[in-house]
Amino acid sequence: MKRKVVAMFLTAAMGASLLAGCGSGGTDASSNSASSGSGAETSSSGSGSSETGTGEDGDLLIYGIYKSGDQTWFLNEGAAAQAAVEKLGGTFIYVDVALDSNKYLTAIDNAIANQADGIVTCTPEQTTSQAVVDKCNEAGIPVVACDDPLETDDGEKLAPWVGIDGYSIGQANGEWLANYVNENNLAEDPEVGLLLMTIDTVSSCVPRIDGELEKFTELVPNFDESRIFRADNDGTTDKGNTAATAVITAHPEIKKWMVTGANEECCIGAVRALESAGLDAEACVVGLGAYMAKDEWNDKGADGTCMKASTYFSETQVGEGSIDVLMQLINGEEPPMETAVSAEVVTPENYKEVMGSAAD
Repeated sequence: MKRKVVAMFLTAAMGASLLAGCGSGGTDASSNSASSGSGAETSSSGSGSSETGTGEDGDLLIYGIYKSGDQTWFLNEGAAAQAAVEKLGGTFIYVDVALDSNKYLTAIDNAIANQADGIVTCTPEQTTSQAVVDKCNEAGIPVVACDDPLETDDGEKLAPWVGIDGYSIGQANGEWLANYVNENNLAEDPEVGLLLMTIDTVSSCVPRIDGELEKFTELVPNFDESRIFRADNDGTTDKGNTAATAVITAHPEIKKWMVTGANEECCIGAVRALESAGLDAEACVVGLGAYMAKDEWNDKGADGTCMKASTYFSETQVGEGSIDVLMQLINGEEPPMETAVSAEVVTPENYKEVMGSAAD
Protein backbone atom coordinates (compact mmCIF):
# COMPACT_ATOMS: atom_id res chain seq x y z
CA MET A 1 0.00 0.00 0.00
CA LYS A 2 1.22 3.50 -0.79
CA ARG A 3 2.94 5.66 1.78
CA LYS A 4 0.63 8.19 3.36
CA VAL A 5 1.22 11.92 3.25
CA VAL A 6 -0.32 13.61 6.30
CA ALA A 7 -0.60 17.40 6.20
CA MET A 8 -0.37 18.40 9.84
CA PHE A 9 -0.09 22.02 8.81
CA LEU A 10 -1.53 23.55 5.67
CA THR A 11 0.62 25.58 3.31
CA ALA A 12 0.39 29.34 3.19
CA ALA A 13 -1.74 29.12 0.08
CA MET A 14 -4.38 27.23 2.07
CA GLY A 15 -4.19 29.53 5.06
CA ALA A 16 -1.64 29.43 7.84
CA SER A 17 -3.75 30.13 10.90
CA LEU A 18 -4.58 27.28 13.31
CA LEU A 19 -7.83 27.38 15.25
CA ALA A 20 -8.88 25.56 18.38
CA GLY A 21 -11.30 22.78 17.38
CA CYS A 22 -14.56 23.01 19.30
CA GLY A 23 -18.33 23.08 18.82
CA SER A 24 -21.21 24.50 20.78
CA GLY A 25 -22.15 21.91 23.34
CA GLY A 26 -20.11 19.26 21.55
CA THR A 27 -17.03 17.20 22.22
CA ASP A 28 -13.83 18.55 20.69
CA ALA A 29 -12.93 16.50 17.66
CA SER A 30 -9.27 17.46 18.10
CA SER A 31 -7.01 20.07 19.57
CA ASN A 32 -6.07 21.71 16.26
CA SER A 33 -7.95 22.55 13.10
CA ALA A 34 -7.13 24.48 9.95
CA SER A 35 -9.37 26.23 7.50
CA SER A 36 -9.04 25.77 3.75
CA GLY A 37 -11.06 25.95 0.57
CA SER A 38 -12.05 22.31 1.01
CA GLY A 39 -13.47 22.77 4.49
CA ALA A 40 -12.00 22.87 7.97
CA GLU A 41 -9.55 20.02 8.50
CA THR A 42 -8.40 18.52 11.78
CA SER A 43 -5.54 16.06 12.06
CA SER A 44 -4.63 13.75 14.94
CA SER A 45 -2.32 10.79 15.32
CA GLY A 46 -2.35 7.74 17.54
CA SER A 47 0.72 6.38 19.26
CA GLY A 48 -0.02 2.67 18.94
CA SER A 49 0.42 0.35 16.00
CA SER A 50 -2.00 -1.64 13.89
CA GLU A 51 -1.39 -5.11 12.56
CA THR A 52 -4.01 -4.89 9.81
CA GLY A 53 -5.10 -2.39 7.20
CA THR A 54 -1.87 -0.37 7.20
CA GLY A 55 0.58 0.71 4.55
CA GLU A 56 4.08 -0.65 4.07
CA ASP A 57 5.40 1.94 6.50
CA GLY A 58 2.86 0.96 9.17
CA ASP A 59 0.87 4.18 8.84
CA LEU A 60 -2.92 4.22 8.72
CA LEU A 61 -4.60 7.34 7.36
CA ILE A 62 -8.38 7.70 7.57
CA TYR A 63 -10.43 10.71 6.50
CA GLY A 64 -13.75 11.61 8.11
CA ILE A 65 -15.58 14.05 5.84
CA TYR A 66 -18.81 15.41 7.34
CA LYS A 67 -21.52 17.57 5.82
CA SER A 68 -22.01 19.82 8.86
CA GLY A 69 -18.96 19.25 11.00
CA ASP A 70 -19.61 22.12 13.41
CA GLN A 71 -22.79 20.48 14.76
CA THR A 72 -22.71 18.62 18.06
CA TRP A 73 -23.73 15.31 16.48
CA PHE A 74 -20.88 15.27 13.97
CA LEU A 75 -18.29 16.57 16.44
CA ASN A 76 -19.12 13.70 18.79
CA GLU A 77 -19.32 11.17 15.97
CA GLY A 78 -15.98 12.34 14.60
CA ALA A 79 -14.38 12.18 18.05
CA ALA A 80 -15.50 8.55 18.37
CA ALA A 81 -14.16 7.71 14.91
CA GLN A 82 -10.91 9.45 15.75
CA ALA A 83 -10.52 7.46 18.97
CA ALA A 84 -11.15 4.21 17.08
CA VAL A 85 -8.49 5.05 14.50
CA GLU A 86 -6.00 6.12 17.16
CA LYS A 87 -6.44 2.76 18.90
CA LEU A 88 -5.13 1.26 15.68
CA GLY A 89 -2.14 3.59 15.76
CA GLY A 90 -3.45 5.62 12.85
CA THR A 91 -4.13 9.22 11.92
CA PHE A 92 -7.64 10.62 11.49
CA ILE A 93 -8.37 13.74 9.47
CA TYR A 94 -11.68 15.42 10.37
CA VAL A 95 -13.14 17.63 7.63
CA ASP A 96 -16.15 19.95 7.91
CA VAL A 97 -17.54 20.93 4.50
CA ALA A 98 -20.25 23.20 5.92
CA LEU A 99 -23.08 21.84 3.75
CA ASP A 100 -21.18 22.84 0.61
CA SER A 101 -21.18 20.18 -2.14
CA ASN A 102 -18.26 21.78 -3.97
CA LYS A 103 -16.14 21.78 -0.82
CA TYR A 104 -17.27 18.22 -0.22
CA LEU A 105 -16.05 16.91 -3.57
CA THR A 106 -12.79 18.84 -3.16
CA ALA A 107 -12.32 17.22 0.26
CA ILE A 108 -12.81 13.79 -1.32
CA ASP A 109 -10.19 14.70 -3.94
CA ASN A 110 -7.80 15.83 -1.19
CA ALA A 111 -8.22 12.55 0.69
CA ILE A 112 -7.44 10.65 -2.50
CA ALA A 113 -4.43 12.89 -3.26
CA ASN A 114 -3.09 12.27 0.25
CA GLN A 115 -3.40 8.51 -0.40
CA ALA A 116 -5.86 7.82 2.41
CA ASP A 117 -6.37 4.19 3.40
CA GLY A 118 -10.11 4.80 3.72
CA ILE A 119 -12.84 7.41 4.01
CA VAL A 120 -15.91 7.65 6.24
CA THR A 121 -18.29 10.32 5.09
CA CYS A 122 -21.67 12.00 5.42
CA THR A 123 -22.57 13.68 2.16
CA PRO A 124 -24.27 17.09 2.16
CA GLU A 125 -26.27 16.10 -0.90
CA GLN A 126 -27.27 12.66 -2.16
CA THR A 127 -26.68 13.73 -5.78
CA THR A 128 -22.92 13.57 -5.11
CA SER A 129 -23.12 9.88 -4.23
CA GLN A 130 -22.19 8.33 -7.57
CA ALA A 131 -19.32 10.78 -8.15
CA VAL A 132 -17.86 10.06 -4.71
CA VAL A 133 -18.06 6.29 -5.09
CA ASP A 134 -16.60 6.46 -8.62
CA LYS A 135 -13.68 8.60 -7.41
CA CYS A 136 -12.94 6.23 -4.53
CA ASN A 137 -13.27 3.09 -6.64
CA GLU A 138 -10.91 4.50 -9.27
CA ALA A 139 -8.37 5.31 -6.55
CA GLY A 140 -8.83 1.93 -4.86
CA ILE A 141 -9.84 3.59 -1.56
CA PRO A 142 -12.67 2.02 0.51
CA VAL A 143 -15.47 4.37 1.51
CA VAL A 144 -18.21 4.02 4.13
CA ALA A 145 -21.24 6.29 4.38
CA CYS A 146 -22.35 7.39 7.84
CA ASP A 147 -25.69 8.95 8.76
CA ASP A 148 -26.74 9.83 5.20
CA PRO A 149 -26.20 7.04 2.67
CA LEU A 150 -24.32 7.16 -0.60
CA GLU A 151 -27.08 5.88 -2.85
CA THR A 152 -28.75 6.06 -6.25
CA ASP A 153 -31.90 8.04 -6.95
CA ASP A 154 -33.80 4.78 -6.42
CA GLY A 155 -32.34 4.34 -2.92
CA GLU A 156 -29.86 1.58 -3.79
CA LYS A 157 -26.80 1.72 -1.52
CA LEU A 158 -23.57 2.38 -3.41
CA ALA A 159 -21.36 1.86 -0.35
CA PRO A 160 -21.77 0.31 3.12
CA TRP A 161 -23.76 2.55 5.44
CA VAL A 162 -23.76 3.03 9.23
CA GLY A 163 -26.45 5.14 10.87
CA ILE A 164 -29.96 5.12 12.26
CA ASP A 165 -33.15 3.45 11.04
CA GLY A 166 -34.93 6.71 10.37
CA TYR A 167 -38.41 5.32 9.84
CA SER A 168 -38.41 3.22 13.02
CA ILE A 169 -37.04 6.11 15.06
CA GLY A 170 -39.66 8.39 13.57
CA GLN A 171 -42.34 5.91 14.59
CA ALA A 172 -41.00 5.92 18.15
CA ASN A 173 -41.27 9.71 18.24
CA GLY A 174 -44.75 9.66 16.73
CA GLU A 175 -45.92 7.08 19.24
CA TRP A 176 -44.60 9.04 22.23
CA LEU A 177 -46.19 12.27 21.02
CA ALA A 178 -49.49 10.51 20.22
CA ASN A 179 -49.59 9.03 23.71
CA TYR A 180 -48.98 12.49 25.17
CA VAL A 181 -51.86 13.94 23.14
CA ASN A 182 -54.23 11.12 24.07
CA GLU A 183 -53.32 11.10 27.76
CA ASN A 184 -53.92 14.85 27.98
CA ASN A 185 -57.16 14.79 25.92
CA LEU A 186 -55.73 17.16 23.30
CA ALA A 187 -56.78 15.39 20.09
CA GLU A 188 -59.95 17.40 19.46
CA ASP A 189 -58.80 20.65 21.02
CA PRO A 190 -59.00 23.27 18.20
CA GLU A 191 -56.09 25.18 19.76
CA VAL A 192 -53.71 22.21 19.38
CA GLY A 193 -51.51 21.92 16.30
CA LEU A 194 -48.91 19.40 15.17
CA LEU A 195 -45.73 20.88 13.68
CA LEU A 196 -43.30 18.68 11.75
CA MET A 197 -39.80 20.12 11.39
CA THR A 198 -38.86 18.67 7.99
CA ILE A 199 -35.54 18.53 6.10
CA ASP A 200 -36.85 17.48 2.71
CA THR A 201 -33.61 18.10 0.81
CA VAL A 202 -31.90 15.22 2.66
CA SER A 203 -33.28 11.84 1.62
CA SER A 204 -32.35 10.12 4.89
CA CYS A 205 -34.45 12.64 6.83
CA VAL A 206 -37.66 11.98 4.91
CA PRO A 207 -38.36 8.53 6.44
CA ARG A 208 -38.03 10.02 9.92
CA ILE A 209 -40.89 12.42 9.25
CA ASP A 210 -42.89 9.70 7.49
CA GLY A 211 -42.57 7.46 10.55
CA GLU A 212 -43.50 10.25 12.94
CA LEU A 213 -46.60 11.32 11.02
CA GLU A 214 -47.85 7.84 10.16
CA LYS A 215 -47.58 6.54 13.72
CA PHE A 216 -49.09 9.73 15.19
CA THR A 217 -52.13 9.68 12.89
CA GLU A 218 -52.54 5.93 13.43
CA LEU A 219 -52.76 6.41 17.19
CA VAL A 220 -54.67 9.72 17.06
CA PRO A 221 -57.07 9.08 14.16
CA ASN A 222 -59.40 11.90 15.19
CA PHE A 223 -56.73 14.60 14.93
CA ASP A 224 -57.85 17.20 12.36
CA GLU A 225 -55.49 17.13 9.35
CA SER A 226 -55.98 20.88 8.91
CA ARG A 227 -54.04 21.33 12.17
CA ILE A 228 -50.95 19.49 10.90
CA PHE A 229 -48.20 21.81 9.65
CA ARG A 230 -44.70 21.48 8.21
CA ALA A 231 -41.71 23.79 8.61
CA ASP A 232 -38.96 22.84 6.18
CA ASN A 233 -35.42 23.90 7.05
CA ASP A 234 -31.77 22.94 6.56
CA GLY A 235 -31.36 21.08 9.86
CA THR A 236 -29.64 23.87 11.79
CA THR A 237 -30.98 25.44 14.98
CA ASP A 238 -31.12 28.94 13.49
CA LYS A 239 -33.01 27.90 10.37
CA GLY A 240 -35.25 25.64 12.44
CA ASN A 241 -36.09 28.64 14.62
CA THR A 242 -36.84 30.75 11.56
CA ALA A 243 -39.01 28.11 9.90
CA ALA A 244 -40.95 27.35 13.08
CA THR A 245 -41.45 31.05 13.79
CA ALA A 246 -42.98 31.53 10.33
CA VAL A 247 -45.54 28.77 10.89
CA ILE A 248 -46.35 29.84 14.45
CA THR A 249 -46.83 33.46 13.38
CA ALA A 250 -49.05 32.45 10.44
CA HIS A 251 -51.38 30.46 12.71
CA PRO A 252 -52.27 32.51 15.80
CA GLU A 253 -55.31 30.27 16.33
CA ILE A 254 -52.94 27.51 17.51
CA LYS A 255 -51.97 28.03 21.15
CA LYS A 256 -50.67 24.56 22.03
CA TRP A 257 -48.00 23.21 19.70
CA MET A 258 -47.00 19.55 19.50
CA VAL A 259 -43.66 19.40 17.68
CA THR A 260 -41.30 16.74 16.39
CA GLY A 261 -38.86 16.68 13.51
CA ALA A 262 -36.05 15.26 11.45
CA ASN A 263 -33.13 16.13 13.74
CA GLU A 264 -32.30 17.52 17.15
CA GLU A 265 -31.07 20.92 15.97
CA CYS A 266 -34.24 21.94 14.18
CA CYS A 267 -36.35 20.72 17.11
CA ILE A 268 -34.32 22.93 19.44
CA GLY A 269 -34.91 25.73 16.96
CA ALA A 270 -38.64 25.14 17.41
CA VAL A 271 -38.20 25.27 21.18
CA ARG A 272 -36.55 28.68 20.86
CA ALA A 273 -39.31 29.89 18.52
CA LEU A 274 -42.00 28.81 20.99
CA GLU A 275 -40.16 30.52 23.83
CA SER A 276 -39.92 33.76 21.83
CA ALA A 277 -43.63 33.57 21.04
CA GLY A 278 -44.54 32.97 24.67
CA LEU A 279 -46.14 29.63 23.77
CA ASP A 280 -43.69 27.23 25.40
CA ALA A 281 -45.68 26.65 28.60
CA GLU A 282 -48.28 24.46 26.88
CA ALA A 283 -46.09 23.12 24.08
CA CYS A 284 -44.56 19.67 23.78
CA VAL A 285 -41.46 19.09 21.64
CA VAL A 286 -39.99 15.65 20.95
CA GLY A 287 -36.43 15.75 19.64
CA LEU A 288 -34.38 13.27 17.68
CA GLY A 289 -30.96 12.41 19.07
CA ALA A 290 -31.19 13.68 22.68
CA TYR A 291 -27.72 15.23 22.52
CA MET A 292 -29.24 18.70 22.87
CA ALA A 293 -32.34 17.71 24.84
CA LYS A 294 -30.09 16.53 27.67
CA ASP A 295 -28.57 20.02 27.84
CA GLU A 296 -32.05 21.49 28.16
CA TRP A 297 -32.82 19.14 31.04
CA ASN A 298 -29.43 19.56 32.71
CA ASP A 299 -29.63 23.36 32.54
CA LYS A 300 -33.35 23.99 33.07
CA GLY A 301 -34.83 20.89 34.65
CA ALA A 302 -37.92 19.03 33.47
CA ASP A 303 -40.27 21.99 34.01
CA GLY A 304 -38.00 24.64 32.50
CA THR A 305 -38.29 23.61 28.87
CA CYS A 306 -40.95 22.46 26.42
CA MET A 307 -38.55 19.75 25.16
CA LYS A 308 -40.37 16.85 26.80
CA ALA A 309 -38.70 13.83 25.15
CA SER A 310 -36.19 12.82 22.52
CA THR A 311 -35.21 9.59 20.81
CA TYR A 312 -31.69 8.74 21.92
CA PHE A 313 -29.27 7.01 19.63
CA SER A 314 -25.55 7.21 20.08
CA GLU A 315 -23.41 9.21 17.67
CA THR A 316 -20.51 7.42 19.34
CA GLN A 317 -21.88 4.11 18.08
CA VAL A 318 -22.13 5.55 14.57
CA GLY A 319 -18.57 6.90 14.73
CA GLU A 320 -17.08 3.69 16.07
CA GLY A 321 -19.25 1.56 13.80
CA SER A 322 -18.21 3.44 10.67
CA ILE A 323 -14.54 2.76 11.41
CA ASP A 324 -15.27 -0.89 12.20
CA VAL A 325 -17.02 -1.35 8.85
CA LEU A 326 -14.27 0.59 7.04
CA MET A 327 -11.55 -1.60 8.56
CA GLN A 328 -13.42 -4.68 7.37
CA LEU A 329 -13.26 -3.28 3.84
CA ILE A 330 -9.59 -2.38 4.19
CA ASN A 331 -8.85 -5.92 5.35
CA GLY A 332 -10.61 -7.46 2.38
CA GLU A 333 -13.76 -8.54 4.20
CA GLU A 334 -17.37 -8.02 3.11
CA PRO A 335 -19.32 -6.09 5.77
CA PRO A 336 -23.12 -5.71 5.59
CA MET A 337 -24.36 -2.89 3.37
CA GLU A 338 -26.50 -1.52 6.21
CA THR A 339 -25.66 -1.22 9.91
CA ALA A 340 -28.25 0.56 12.09
CA VAL A 341 -27.65 1.58 15.72
CA SER A 342 -30.28 1.06 18.41
CA ALA A 343 -32.55 3.84 19.74
CA GLU A 344 -34.80 4.58 22.73
CA VAL A 345 -37.06 7.49 23.69
CA VAL A 346 -35.74 9.33 26.75
CA THR A 347 -37.38 11.89 29.02
CA PRO A 348 -36.22 14.08 31.91
CA GLU A 349 -37.11 11.17 34.19
CA ASN A 350 -34.92 8.49 32.57
CA TYR A 351 -32.33 10.13 30.33
CA LYS A 352 -29.45 9.89 32.79
CA GLU A 353 -30.05 6.18 33.34
CA VAL A 354 -30.38 5.41 29.63
CA MET A 355 -27.65 7.70 28.30
CA GLY A 356 -25.08 7.17 31.03
CA SER A 357 -22.04 9.45 30.67
CA ALA A 358 -23.51 10.87 27.44
CA ALA A 359 -26.11 12.65 29.59
CA ASP A 360 -23.47 14.89 31.20
